[in-house]
Amino acid sequence: MATMSPTRVERQISLPFNQAFKIALRNITIRLGRAMITGAGTMLGIAFLMSVFASKLVLQAKGVQLEPAQIQKSNWLVAMSLLVCFVGITNSMLMSVTERYKEIGTFKCLGALDKFIINLFLIESALLGFFGSLVGAIIGLLFVWLTNLSVTGTLDWVSALLNLLACVAVGTFLSVAAAIPPAMRAAKMQAVDAMRTEV
Repeated sequence: MATMSPTRVERQISLPFNQAFKIALRNITIRLGRAMITGAGTMLGIAFLMSVFASKLVLQAKGVQLEPAQIQKSNWLVAMSLLVCFVGITNSMLMSVTERYKEIGTFKCLGALDKFIINLFLIESALLGFFGSLVGAIIGLLFVWLTNLSVTGTLDWVSALLNLLACVAVGTFLSVAAAIPPAMRAAKMQAVDAMRTEV
């Protein structure tokens, strides 16, 4: 009786990345309320970060020099807001894993590899982080711009755009990093235990 090699079996049960992307997108639309809360946490943290960056650009345009104590205070506030954002995303993703035990068990029973389960949660978090960060960065920039219309002509818009892109990158990275512990927890679950769990 011929036996299959381990690499052959892994190839047969490994689901493609685009399938994980579709499932993650479907999970976001099904759990839209939770997704919006997670995205809102990221959005607020990144909006604050972008407003700090944009405020510095406005002060430069006005010719005002910030004191080291003010820079240190704003950096501390940004760090705290991003930490709160990180903890909020981790909590939300842990709750998402808890309420989806049976779904994870079903995937595992159908032969999904741990890598697929991890990809599923990381893609979901990356999408939430990207869109939340994009909206937050735009809101933060608009708020500072609308409250300082007098310096619009002298504002360094190239730096503002680069700051916006940096904020989106930071928010997306934070979201993915925050989803790693919940994704690892989901991947380590045994299919039988997941199917037995009552939530």
